[in-house]
Amino acid sequence: MTDPYYGPRFARTYPYPWKDTSKNGTYDPAKTLSVADGLLDVNLHTAGSEICVAAVEPTLALSTRGQTYGRYAIRFRADAVPGYKTAWLLWPDSGLRSEGEIDFPEGDLDGTIRAYMHHASNDGTGTSPGVQDAFRSSSGYPNWHTAVIEWSPGLVRFLLDGALLGTSTSQVPSRPMHWVIQTETALGGVVPAPSAAGHVEIDWVAAWAYTPGA
Repeated sequence: MTDPYYGPRFARTYPYPWKDTSKNGTYDPAKTLSVADGLLDVNLHTAGSEICVAAVEPTLALSTRGQTYGRYAIRFRADAVPGYKTAWLLWPDSGLRSEGEIDFPEGDLDGTIRAYMHHASNDGTGTSPGVQDAFRSSSGYPNWHTAVIEWSPGLVRFLLDGALLGTSTSQVPSRPMHWVIQTETALGGVVPAPSAAGHVEIDWVAAWAYTPGA
């Protein structure tokens, strides 16, 4: 689905009534997304029987979905709403989990910001070994932060507010991936209370292609 605020040149959204990872939340861009004063606002709340969440996919080029390697940066803050989380990630264009996954920032909104690099299988086609590198910060979501993923051959670097949070070098994904700014319900059986509500604010996003040797 094309994002109604930025159009096909800049973003797509997961359409209603797709379910999120836990299956407790429903993607509903019409009820969650708005733009004001230069900020993209994600309004997390329950409407009737549905827990409303959102996923935005920045469009890197009109002719392609993702790219192999690159640098991705996002400026954001969020209310510490129990039962919701960010799972902002690079996901394989193929949809094959065996090709790996890069998640940052990920974490419950009432917790701390983390980063994960899910290993690709050795040839990118077999069953994923289910192994990941995990890095935890001491930073919470209510303050403004800038998160950066730097993905290059055999290397992923995670930077939070200009400081290196972690580095991954084992079984790094090597096939095209696209960026999904996915804000959803928490995992582990946690369901947001009907009264739980709050906002995720995104100031800007930026993406760069990888240049060998740069």
